[in-house]
Amino acid sequence: MMDIKEIQKFLPHRYPFLLVDRIVRLEPGTKAVGIKNVTYNEEFFQGHFPGEPIMPGVLIIEALAQVAGVLAFQSGKIKGRSVYFMSIEKAKFRRPVVPGDQLRLDVAVLHNRGSVWKFSGNAFVEDKIAAEAEFTAMVTEREI
Repeated sequence: MMDIKEIQKFLPHRYPFLLVDRIVRLEPGTKAVGIKNVTYNEEFFQGHFPGEPIMPGVLIIEALAQVAGVLAFQSGKIKGRSVYFMSIEKAKFRRPVVPGDQLRLDVAVLHNRGSVWKFSGNAFVEDKIAAEAEFTAMVTEREI
């Protein structure tokens, strides 16, 4: 298990854009599971949407990507470098995510060739799928 302090050692993101609270499972090179506790205090709820707060789908995908980033860094070979999105495919949003929900972010490596990683990700609330996507990221030489 990895808490927020440990996660910050691997990801450059900080408030308000660090969207993973904890990593509860990690199998280097294979898969990882993260947790995001969604609270009404999130800045994006001020405008999305007043009176009916819904977590933006793009931020759910970003949370999945952040779990994938931790997985890639923990899989060796790339310590001290950065990981950037290259593509997002097959993104689907199945149900709204609202304050009080806890997102379980399941990410798996589909393949890794050199500096390019492809992942599949599923975000769940109470074992019901909220969002899913496949995404590709590239490891760069740029320091975090």
